[in-house]
Amino acid sequence: MVLSDIEIANSVTMKPIEEIAESIGIDKEDLSLYGKYKAKISNIKELDGKDNGKLILVTAITPTPAGEGKTTTSVGLVDALTAIGKKAVIALREPSLGPVFGVKGGAAGGGYAQVVPMEDINLHFTGDFHAIGAANNLLAALLDNHIHQGNTLQIDSRKITWKRVVDMNDRQLRHIVDGLQGRVNGVPREDGFDITVASEIMAILCLANDITDLKNKLRNIIVAYNFDGEPVTAGDLKAEGALTALLKDAIQPNIVQTLEHAPAFIHGGPFANIAHGCNSVLATKLALKYADYAVTEAGFGADLGAEKFIDIKCRLANLKPDAVVLVATIRALKMHGGVKKNELGTENVAAVMDGIPNLAKHLKNITEVYGMPTVVAINKFPTDTPAEIAAVEEACEKLGVSVVLSDVWGKGSEGGKELAEKVVALAEEPNHFSYVYDLEDSIEDKLNKIVQKVYGGKGVELAPSAKKGLKELERLGFGNYPICMAKTQYSFSDDATLIGAPKDFTVTIRNLKVSAGAGFIVALTGAVMTMPGLPKSPAAERIDVDAKGNITGLF
Repeated sequence: MVLSDIEIANSVTMKPIEEIAESIGIDKEDLSLYGKYKAKISNIKELDGKDNGKLILVTAITPTPAGEGKTTTSVGLVDALTAIGKKAVIALREPSLGPVFGVKGGAAGGGYAQVVPMEDINLHFTGDFHAIGAANNLLAALLDNHIHQGNTLQIDSRKITWKRVVDMNDRQLRHIVDGLQGRVNGVPREDGFDITVASEIMAILCLANDITDLKNKLRNIIVAYNFDGEPVTAGDLKAEGALTALLKDAIQPNIVQTLEHAPAFIHGGPFANIAHGCNSVLATKLALKYADYAVTEAGFGADLGAEKFIDIKCRLANLKPDAVVLVATIRALKMHGGVKKNELGTENVAAVMDGIPNLAKHLKNITEVYGMPTVVAINKFPTDTPAEIAAVEEACEKLGVSVVLSDVWGKGSEGGKELAEKVVALAEEPNHFSYVYDLEDSIEDKLNKIVQKVYGGKGVELAPSAKKGLKELERLGFGNYPICMAKTQYSFSDDATLIGAPKDFTVTIRNLKVSAGAGFIVALTGAVMTMPGLPKSPAAERIDVDAKGNITGLF
């Protein structure tokens, strides 16, 4: 019988979190405990004089709707590194409740490569997302209250850019009208909600170096424009102090453990198709100080998460990966080869080969555009056949890249030792790390470089609203900011149906907006939404709790 993820997680005896922290040199006095098995690192000691370990980035080929096991591979890798005698820590994002109750499920790994307690991590955890949502919505309330109380800042209610958020997939809230029923209830306007992980405050929390930096970034958030077209900030509303008060605990990284008791820093969770898709800078830097190998991941494929990891997070935090693991699955390659989802269980070597161009393009990006040593990890699924695996291995050899079969889902660290050994070797190889564009490039040049160099397209086409936004951003002095592409995760292009490795396409930029607090420009493409919806059969329908409080159905 194959056990579910939650059954496997519940079968393992966890160690007290103080013991996990102590194993890498974190004193129990530096922890704020949230029960026996999770804690916040409340006292971050001065670590400037301590050498950094090696930074290992885990990314993936273009995913299918169910995900390809990037987190599972990351967790299995840190367990395998520990098993071969290396001091290793993993730094991951926190899951959003939207996907947990939607179609994708949680983000705590799977099988025998999980972080625990998985129910806590996938649900409320230590309350970080609730704090971020509260801070976001406090800022919205202060903004609307200012207008109601006389509007001394002369805010143009037609140019309010700040939305409220909720950490749930709720399409009903995408477009609403509020402030109805008379003056006492506010100023009527068209409005809408975003999902919490799309909030700029989430991005700010994950890019802040400390609480002072957090407050400064919050102060710079643009919430609206006045009647003269000038930005109105959270600082203008005198909001940054209260927002920081709500986030003073949330900015502290969380520590938990893997099934095999390796330390795991799980902190922050911006979406990668909407926001920059990386865990917090604080958690990553802590992992580098406390371990010889810090394993982290970037959301979705290497065209989205890895590009933003490099051009936004690494640039702003002065980080550089030492090696990259590119996760591929047989089923994703078959889908890129034209196989339908309900036929993925049938052997189809020809379809696997037809999907290889997608893998090849991601490899070219990592090794030539980003300039980093790379290994392909085939994340093994029970339906994979020897012939299909052999086809991918042969293709990778022809592409001149190392390939390893990873079976951490089924075997834990034992199934990832070969991958761990390869990563250790790769981290010592020459590294030609490079950004995709220069900050001094014009906004349009940056967009074109991303599309041409990373996606394989002809370039961008700016919709009229984007052209207008570009001129405004340059006028306001934001032209040197990095770009955060908001794009479908299912294709290199902005059209989710263009699978594989399409060429000669044009990406339409429908709007450009600045996240002045986080420090980047968001380029909205295609039909990507900042508030997802639930599928026809959401995962929530299969989640339950028994009389003893035991949860079932989480995955």
